[in-house]
Amino acid sequence: MSRMKPISSNECIDEELKQAFMHFTNTLGFVPNSLLTMQRVPAIAKSVIQMNKAVFAPNSAVDNAFKRLVAHMASQASGCQYCKAHTSVSATRQGIDEQKMQAIYEYTTNPLFSEKERVALDFALAAASIPNDVTDELYDKLSALWSEVEIVEILGVIGMFGFFNRWNDSMATPLEDEALSRAEELIGAKGWEVGKHKRHSVFSI
Repeated sequence: MSRMKPISSNECIDEELKQAFMHFTNTLGFVPNSLLTMQRVPAIAKSVIQMNKAVFAPNSAVDNAFKRLVAHMASQASGCQYCKAHTSVSATRQGIDEQKMQAIYEYTTNPLFSEKERVALDFALAAASIPNDVTDELYDKLSALWSEVEIVEILGVIGMFGFFNRWNDSMATPLEDEALSRAEELIGAKGWEVGKHKRHSVFSI
């Protein structure tokens, strides 16, 4: 059961933060309940939004749609169903084909994924694991296919979602209706379940 009620963005008293929420309306189609909970301490919410903008900057070296798949596999390693739902939604909104999103858990063998993508997704799983599972061999494979700038961007995604995974699983953040319906369409058949992130009527916002 969700542990803290998100505060509606309409009730946000910090005008700067209220404007910053628009970033997620554009990228996700809605403001995440994680941020609506986090806004109780505006400085934290603003910092998270700034990091999100930096990690998914429009002029990134790594394709921003693919970065969502990196985030998805990092969230797979941590087991965060909330973030897996969000990244499946944002990946397809950013241009990942639905068929490719649905095949994400078979990326090691599915022809929709290139060898370059497979190595990056292997890295995401290993880097997000506890204890960390990145080996010299894996890093050598990664650095043979991705530049240093690209690797920093990829690890930036993984690191940021380490924060999101822990936040949302600890808070049992209620999943938004839009994210729930799309996640069920995209990855529900692959075993995804809303679990503790099921939205309760008492937490309607």
